[in-house]
Amino acid sequence: FGAVSTVDVDAVLGRTASLPCDVTPDANEDRVYMVLWFRKSGGKPIYSFDVRGRSFNKALQWSDPGAFGPRAYFATVARPAALTLSSVQLDDEGVYRCRVDFKNSPTRNFQIRLTVIVPPHQMLLYDKSGADVSGVVGPLEEGAALVLVCEVRGGRPEPTVSWWIDGTPASQYIGVKTDTHVIVNRLELQHLKREDLNTTFKCRASNTNLVPPQEKIVRLELNLVPLSVSLLNRPQQLLAGAAATLRCVSEGSRPPAQMVWYKDNRAFDKNMISDHSNETWSVSTLVFSPSPADNGAMVKCVASNPSLPTKSIDDNLQLNVVYSPLVSLTLGSTLNPHDIKEGDDVYFECNVRANPREHRISWYHNDRPVSQNMTSGIIVSTRSLVLQKVTRREAGSYSCKAANARGETSSKVVSLRVQYAPVCGETSPQVVGAALDEVLRVRCSVHADPADVTFLWQFNNSGESFNVSPARYGTVNGSISELRYTPASERDYGALTCRGTNTVGRQAQPCVFQIVPAARPSPPRNCTVSAGNGSNWIEDSSREDFEEPLIVRCVTGYDGGLPQLVVLEALDSDSGKIRFNVTANETDGVAIFLVPAAVLWSSGNALRLTVHSRNDKGASDRIMLHALAYQDPERRTDGGTSLMAGVSKAAFWSIIFTIIICGCVAVFTGYFLRRKRSNPPTKQQSSELQLNAGDGQYVVAYTLKPPKQAQPDILNPPPGCVKAFKEHHFSFPSRSKQYIETGSNCLHTDGVPAKCVAEAAKNGGVHSDEWGEDVHATIDDQRSVLSPPKAVLSKQPIPLGNMTLSRREHLIAEEIPGPESCV
Repeated sequence: FGAVSTVDVDAVLGRTASLPCDVTPDANEDRVYMVLWFRKSGGKPIYSFDVRGRSFNKALQWSDPGAFGPRAYFATVARPAALTLSSVQLDDEGVYRCRVDFKNSPTRNFQIRLTVIVPPHQMLLYDKSGADVSGVVGPLEEGAALVLVCEVRGGRPEPTVSWWIDGTPASQYIGVKTDTHVIVNRLELQHLKREDLNTTFKCRASNTNLVPPQEKIVRLELNLVPLSVSLLNRPQQLLAGAAATLRCVSEGSRPPAQMVWYKDNRAFDKNMISDHSNETWSVSTLVFSPSPADNGAMVKCVASNPSLPTKSIDDNLQLNVVYSPLVSLTLGSTLNPHDIKEGDDVYFECNVRANPREHRISWYHNDRPVSQNMTSGIIVSTRSLVLQKVTRREAGSYSCKAANARGETSSKVVSLRVQYAPVCGETSPQVVGAALDEVLRVRCSVHADPADVTFLWQFNNSGESFNVSPARYGTVNGSISELRYTPASERDYGALTCRGTNTVGRQAQPCVFQIVPAARPSPPRNCTVSAGNGSNWIEDSSREDFEEPLIVRCVTGYDGGLPQLVVLEALDSDSGKIRFNVTANETDGVAIFLVPAAVLWSSGNALRLTVHSRNDKGASDRIMLHALAYQDPERRTDGGTSLMAGVSKAAFWSIIFTIIICGCVAVFTGYFLRRKRSNPPTKQQSSELQLNAGDGQYVVAYTLKPPKQAQPDILNPPPGCVKAFKEHHFSFPSRSKQYIETGSNCLHTDGVPAKCVAEAAKNGGVHSDEWGEDVHATIDDQRSVLSPPKAVLSKQPIPLGNMTLSRREHLIAEEIPGPESCV
């Protein structure tokens, strides 16, 4: 055949191979007759392209089934024409000859060497521990070492295995054949840095350019600790109870930092925290309401990588929480609150927490301020209250208040119980009026702590003193004792004393009940009438614009030994009917009535005001205050200013006639007095008797009703009179301006009974017009405003129809020394 050039053709296993064979004739008029393909080792064609006797496009192609079979096809379109072989197999490798026969030209021969390339069939990528790596390597910690091993199996010719880092060949890493058809390339990086994050590592294996190289790519993942954490806002102060917001930002962590909030090493509730993050930042927001207890607490924001919990960073803030004072009051720690008695020393401690610091602490007892009083044993220091030698008056509720710039707060109340011996619960002595054989229930009420009280009753009069049998009294509610007492004779009138005892001690001063004969009360006296504006009503009663109420004041008389009421009544002067009445209680010996002016104007007739006293024994005589002639408002406002406006003609002449008669009587009285002064004076019997007893001076004024026969000697009374006075003996008051009436039936030397009346006052005066019902019934229109009693005695004795007994208060009978007598 001569020298034939050889063409090398590479084909990848399983792919398509193209074996070139030029069939173009040298001359245009020449044409191909037949193309034959031979394998070099054999002389028999394995493929033929026959154009003989037919057109080129309808050439007959044949492929040896034992060689290429249907995988071969001769393509004449391409230049040069080529035998296309699909699905190249390893045994297809070899040298092939193409013979081309022309019609005119000589035959051509072409030699093609087919090489079949086998790519690597397996690539493995694993780390230093032998674990397969796919897609991502890591995460690894910053500073750690990275080891990647790329193992390639198979391939013909032997493939080249290389590493590419971020697309750049890493020529320092060379693949090494470790076994038949196995090549390994090992990559190592020491001390990974933060910058190595997301670096790509690619292993490439290639033995031909006909197909892309085989490769695997992995990305490096790192766990990075946070670079920084900081609190964005740092409030100078927080308000207790108000919502506060703190925000913390962390940077540099991968994955995003986990933010945890702590208060004094105690984590906040997760419901108070909200987190937001991206690849760069992590933001955590804390919303909470600080309490006073949070003042000074340390709030800390901790940022950490969840994969690296031991490597965390934090930022903190010390809270400054402002709040109103928190106040608590306690009794002294060394005191037993259930064993404090009168005379003990007590102290309280006021515990205050405040921000800002309190500037004032105040103390209260029963809601009343307590101030320092060293004399009274009250010592107030900064946060303590000391009570020296407490009494029962110091018992009650105590509290303390503290104030700062945020406000003032009070502590809870602490009750102080002071145990004490019994004391009288009501005013002592008390006067109890009773008739003979009248059953009394005398109730003795005491205050004591503990309230379980044992009582002892005693009776004493001028002649005897003895304990009352316990069978005659009982205890009610522990601190009240009730005595059943019935005076059977005049000697049963005297002083009952009640004394209680509890676990603290015995009552120091007994409760005294002066049992006296009961009687009707004496009528009021020294009554005055004035307008509500303070003017004298008698002088201003004709004012047209009178609208203020009338104020009536009366000094009460003797209550008859029983509680009394004072009644003011307005009577119609024509019909005598009661238009209205007012009842008043006695207050410090005075009864005060307020009479509305509208009530007075509502009546067209004249009104008479009367006053009387009433108790369970009956009513006193009525005392007329003034004849009030109120007319209708229309008649009082007829435009006239005369004092006689509205007065009838008959009434006018009656007034004139009365004035004339009074003038005549005054002239006659003056003449009679002048003649009486001209007669020589006669010595009259003294109506005063002065007694000195202890530190008091007693002046007794006495009046005697003239008997039908001779007047007995007052300084030498008969024995019967003395006896009678002893049976009715009573004590005298110990204070000034107190009045006492006492009396007894006395017998004269001739056996005729008479009234023996004495009126006495200690360090005070007595008015003769204060006694006798007939005198009270004749109070005239010119009664003046009540004035204090004068320190002189009445010169004219006033006879009394009935014996009366009037006392403001009483003492035990034994307090008056000296013999008893009828004066």
